[in-house]
Amino acid sequence: MTSAHPTRRRLLQLGTTAGAGLALSPVLPGGRPADAAPDPADTVPDPADAVPARGGAPIRPPAVPLAVRSPYLNTWLPADNLPGTWPTFWTGRVTAMTGLATVDGVPYLFMGSPSSPLDYPFPTMRQVALTVTATKSEFVLRQAGIELSVTFLSPITPGDLRRQSQPLSYVAISARSVDGRPHDVSAYLDISGEWASGDAGRSITWDQQTSDGVVSLSCRQSSPDVLAERGDTAEWGTVVLSSVARPGLTWQIGADGDVRRRIATEHTLAGTVDADKPRPINDRYPVFAFNQSLGTVTRHAGEPFVVSIGHLREPTVSYLGTRLPPLWRTYWPDGPGMIAEFHRDYPAAAARCATLDRTIERDATRAGGPRYAALCALAFRQAYAATDLVSRDGTPWAFLKEISSNGNMQTVDVTYPSMPVWLYADPAYLKLILAPVLDYAENRGFPKTFAPHDLGAHYPNADGHLSGEGEEDMPVEESANMLIMAAAYLARVPAAERRAYATAHDRIFRQWADYLVDNALDPEFQNQTDDFTGFIAHSVNLALKGIVGIGAMSLIAAAAGDAADSRRYRDTAREYIARWQRMALDPSGEHLKLAYDRDGTWSLKYNGYADAVLGLRLVPASVARLEADWYLRHVATDGIPLDIRHTYTKADWEMWTAAWLKDHTAVRDLLIDGLYRFADTSGQRVPMTDWYDVVANRQQGFQARPVVGGFFALLTL
Repeated sequence: MTSAHPTRRRLLQLGTTAGAGLALSPVLPGGRPADAAPDPADTVPDPADAVPARGGAPIRPPAVPLAVRSPYLNTWLPADNLPGTWPTFWTGRVTAMTGLATVDGVPYLFMGSPSSPLDYPFPTMRQVALTVTATKSEFVLRQAGIELSVTFLSPITPGDLRRQSQPLSYVAISARSVDGRPHDVSAYLDISGEWASGDAGRSITWDQQTSDGVVSLSCRQSSPDVLAERGDTAEWGTVVLSSVARPGLTWQIGADGDVRRRIATEHTLAGTVDADKPRPINDRYPVFAFNQSLGTVTRHAGEPFVVSIGHLREPTVSYLGTRLPPLWRTYWPDGPGMIAEFHRDYPAAAARCATLDRTIERDATRAGGPRYAALCALAFRQAYAATDLVSRDGTPWAFLKEISSNGNMQTVDVTYPSMPVWLYADPAYLKLILAPVLDYAENRGFPKTFAPHDLGAHYPNADGHLSGEGEEDMPVEESANMLIMAAAYLARVPAAERRAYATAHDRIFRQWADYLVDNALDPEFQNQTDDFTGFIAHSVNLALKGIVGIGAMSLIAAAAGDAADSRRYRDTAREYIARWQRMALDPSGEHLKLAYDRDGTWSLKYNGYADAVLGLRLVPASVARLEADWYLRHVATDGIPLDIRHTYTKADWEMWTAAWLKDHTAVRDLLIDGLYRFADTSGQRVPMTDWYDVVANRQQGFQARPVVGGFFALLTL
């Protein structure tokens, strides 16, 4: 560090109270003493100043999604206020981003926690509102007579693979006057080299390029480790910060202190590329910065300053030794062309996302009320961002990372709880996630009669387990999961596609279904998706899943045109469910047991949702009513425990249970309210966890996982 830039991370240590300012420096910009009379522009009465930091947001997110687009473009704000805290990768590692708004010659901090140049400190803008929707997070800040809107938009485009394949996210900044006076305003934004590696000691290099009217500042590791991770971060690929070349745009690549001092003193950037490259990320922290003059700002906001952030990886993943390119390469010959189109599409993308946000809010509010809608909004980007779209010989596939729990690739029992978001928003996307698993089991020599657990021990390498060793086998679990997901997908596509899909995969579906016929009614000592609770024998909930899986096969056989087999599997499922009900009922007659041989125990029977979403009607209404009444007797502060053994629960399974018991509105609403209360008050400021303690209001483990897609369960019925 240079002497002029000694404490990069320490100067701004703000809390989460709206209006917190910077009172640590003796002099403010322009030489005005810190204790001098306030600028008149800061004292104009404004009703909005009374709005708290969370503003109109219906929930205080545990962490606010910023650039959340893929497993490696996954940056969040672990706080309420945009200024004063560094954005972080989902793991908590800093992915620094700094924002400064220069108003009438004075730079104000609106994002990040940088050290100011010692002779020119940055006062801080007051945040007055935060709104989180399914696709965007919008912060509103005020200072010096202007209102700044900073919107992070991760465009999700169900049904449009071309746009969905773009590994990019928007930041849009606009300003308006709120004191009746015109103001000269510019907006500055930078990101650091920390976006390029999980190890700040790694060496990176960088470039600037202008192509098709777009300026791009990029960085990458000078010696990349292709298809490798450090701290769950990709150690290959290119991080790109881009903006449209328009009048008033300047840029610079250089040491963080030098670049920010330049904007503080000159209010413009030099258009230069630091020649001291490559060098380690933590050596004078290279930053990649844009500054856009917004001109004279009046009461109406003008054209926004739009920046895109991307992480481009080629190859994207490997599948059994074959490196697969990103799907966007199918549509664009190079990155600059893809990025330029992303910028041209911004107005339309913002409109599409606004429509999607309204649709999700409307549907979720109807299904479970405004708190449920807030939970769905919080989950949407998180679920999609666990996936990558690739091309496999011209065919699109989607790969999914088991984020935070163990990093497995294409984990079937992580896709399964995520299923509702795909069923609601884009069933074809679920098909793309299932495709590699089906290919692996059908064509690549997977040696077991039951379905695989995953395609590889760690993302992004689907190395498989073709030797039969090294996999976390969950025989009944995964076989039923695959059949249930396939049947749910088939119920949402046209008849011709149903028949073609069911017929194409008939052999493997029957193999798994026949395994369930032999093993599902009373599962032996097996692992299952809640593996943190340990192996279990005679599991009532696992048996229910297996029986529903057999019922799912009846639907798949019907889709393939085999009426006789459809009837056979349906009759087996019905026979089994009757026996299941008798074996599962506790001697008290008040509830179902955790396991057939454990009287006096109970658990959430969330797999009842699978029966409901497939419309099989296997579980009698009397059983649902019995369970609903029992759950009402075991509600804790923040929800209902997963089972009798612990005070923790799983958020995804709570929403599955709420959907299964949606007609029992008391338990449905208590489950929603408990999860909402936890998310709204959790002290762990991390991307939404799905494993938490309902008594202690504490994250038990896991974060940023796609299983929060399960929050959409009510919307699929």
